[in-house]
Amino acid sequence: MFTIGDFARHGRVSVRMLRHYDATGLLRPARVDPATGYRSYTAAQLTRLNRVIALKDLGLTLQQVRRILDEEVSTEELRAMLRLRRAELEAGMAAAAARLVQVEARLRSIESEGHMPTNDVVLKSLPAIRVAELTATAASFEPADIGPVIGPLYQELFRRLEAAGVTPAGPGVAYYEDAPEGGGRISVHAAVEVAVPVQDGAFQVLDLPSVDRAATIVHHGSMDTVLPTAQALARWIDGNGYQSTGYPREISLECPPDRDQWVTELQAPVARP
Repeated sequence: MFTIGDFARHGRVSVRMLRHYDATGLLRPARVDPATGYRSYTAAQLTRLNRVIALKDLGLTLQQVRRILDEEVSTEELRAMLRLRRAELEAGMAAAAARLVQVEARLRSIESEGHMPTNDVVLKSLPAIRVAELTATAASFEPADIGPVIGPLYQELFRRLEAAGVTPAGPGVAYYEDAPEGGGRISVHAAVEVAVPVQDGAFQVLDLPSVDRAATIVHHGSMDTVLPTAQALARWIDGNGYQSTGYPREISLECPPDRDQWVTELQAPVARP
């Protein structure tokens, strides 16, 4: 038998919590001294305590926890519930981390207002290129909506290219269009330059037309942090009397495993008003 203090230490909970579980009927002591009222517990009760804590950490109320325990949930069922909750928490943490990246990018854009150097923008023509691509739709042009779409698209594209025995002949070319269904949705094209001719039903092969005039700038780092660079390009376009005529293409110049080391050229088609 353990005193309530010893049992609390072994179970890594507080004495106050054990008293509360006793009061609510979730975890009764194995014995209560009739003279002193001291509670005593056995090691076997750690099993129930672990289940109480695990279910509570799933977000269940104590009433729900008691109902589940009274139904004698099996270890496998409890393990499955915990795996599901772990996946939910991991997804929430990933989403929060992605939001923090976007907040940081916005903050850098705000801090650089009026100070963003624009002398790295180059005006040039873009030749027509043949690409293999896969296409999907994103909810908007926000990085938080584009990233989860274009990443898996490229993974699948390269898998299909390898299966078809096709070796890319140039860099990746991501480009965007307003989706036919409207509502702010975006058609996301994950493409890569290929040699001619290439024919395979697993992906689409097409010729991207040449662009007479494009304002270009090189972005260093993950595309999650592209906002300050993209807005520097926008300021250059406006400040030099041009108008954008479409979404910028994104040319992957370097894509090492460390995303912070990526080098990407943004190519925005422009024209005089």
